[in-house]
Amino acid sequence: MLERVTWRAWSWIVPSALALLAFVLRVVRLDRPDVLAFDETYYAKDAWSLRQFGYVREYVDDANDRIEAGNLNALFGPDPAWIVHPDGGKWFIALGESVFGMTPFGWRISAVVAGALTVLVLARLLITLTGSLWVGAVGGLLLTLDGVHFVMSRLALLDVFLTFWLVCAVACLVTDRRRLDRLLERGDRPRLGRRWQIAAGVCFGLAIATKWSGLYVLAAFGLTVVIWEVAARRQVARERADRPRAVVPSLFAVGLPAFCRLVLVAAVVYLVSWTGWFWHRGAYEDRFGHGYGDYAPWPSVESPMGGPLGAVLDPLRSWWSFHEMTWDFHTGDYLTDKTHPYASHPIGWLLQWRPVAVDTTTDVPAAQCGAPSDSSCISEVLILGNPIIWWVGIVAIVAVLVMWLRGRHWRLSVPLVGVAATWLPWFASADRPIFSFYSAAIAPFLIIAICLAIHGVHRRAAARRRQGLFWSALGIFVAIVIAAFVFFYPVWTDVLLPYDTWRQRMWLSRWI
Repeated sequence: MLERVTWRAWSWIVPSALALLAFVLRVVRLDRPDVLAFDETYYAKDAWSLRQFGYVREYVDDANDRIEAGNLNALFGPDPAWIVHPDGGKWFIALGESVFGMTPFGWRISAVVAGALTVLVLARLLITLTGSLWVGAVGGLLLTLDGVHFVMSRLALLDVFLTFWLVCAVACLVTDRRRLDRLLERGDRPRLGRRWQIAAGVCFGLAIATKWSGLYVLAAFGLTVVIWEVAARRQVARERADRPRAVVPSLFAVGLPAFCRLVLVAAVVYLVSWTGWFWHRGAYEDRFGHGYGDYAPWPSVESPMGGPLGAVLDPLRSWWSFHEMTWDFHTGDYLTDKTHPYASHPIGWLLQWRPVAVDTTTDVPAAQCGAPSDSSCISEVLILGNPIIWWVGIVAIVAVLVMWLRGRHWRLSVPLVGVAATWLPWFASADRPIFSFYSAAIAPFLIIAICLAIHGVHRRAAARRRQGLFWSALGIFVAIVIAAFVFFYPVWTDVLLPYDTWRQRMWLSRWI
């Protein structure tokens, strides 16, 4: 029976099975901790407000206590809240709350689904990149077992949704690039309506509608796909002894349509994601229209244009002023001098140098976890990557960079551009509190680097007839990753541990 299953079917069955595994692992103990943990205090309530009113209202001072006690009455005041991130990701959190209520399971289940689907898309992306089913399986398994992605898939935070849409966007671009190769090999011209690039634009728009940091990835991969295509066309022209088109005209001919399919489509999707804000624009103007802090009055309030043109432009002027106010929050003086015990410089993120404890309960009586009588118990949810994956990933990035410098194959640029676009921009914000869990968006590209490096080693091993040694080494690596997942699982899922047992998992002093 299995022999009748085609390779194409297996290329969906295996990633789907890994996604199911990821879902099951993430949904177990999802209601622990049974409180609003860390920044869930913002996004879970924002999502509930979106569901109730269509926009985010300010919540009352004791809202958390009421929610955790099951009292959902009078959680919000009449005024709109100053949201510092768009509503895209919060609407997905609201979907889970609509089905399962304002409970820990309800506000986290959407993140579980997004995390599991990211495993599916990443595995498919790797299969498309390499044409190898086992490479896709390894990549999907590594993401399933990574601690950063695992914990972020169990919290009502935005980064797992950002990660999902970014991986989807890059997967669409890789599919488009593969199709371009086939078209050029046949001597056909690419069509103007490249549906996979348009789909990537939609995904990028949803990513930016979740967190603005998605803009960096759109810009990086937007330039990358243009370079890919210009280089591919010139290579085909040389192989056919044709005269390649000049570089500048080629960049323009390829870049302008790509800009429309990616950037303009993303802009439209992003604008649509603010529908709730536009619908309730008056409430925002009433609160913020006359300035907030040092901000000048909104132009559409102080000097409305009026008339048919003003009916369109005045809302956009208010919307843009709201963006300026939010941009000033992220980049201005307000956050410059702020500190946080779990803040970390991005230079240490790949090393997982300073993880974030989103919930910790200490000094629990020893009897509750079987600890020695002179000790105590502790439970924690620590956003810490699987060290084996991240530390090997650093080596893999270097290896892929060397491979790319030697061969300049386009597929090797995918993890390099992905890691650079999701990591390096944060160095510009190192003067304010930023956190290592932002590396959730880095994780898939780091894993792509690992898989491409492994794939390169496999080809060398096959050429030298050392495949037995290769498969043994790969099996040992995967076994160590699984063992590390099991070992750190308790500090990722709020399991109550004897203090000494917990301390064994704190390999570095910065993890405490």
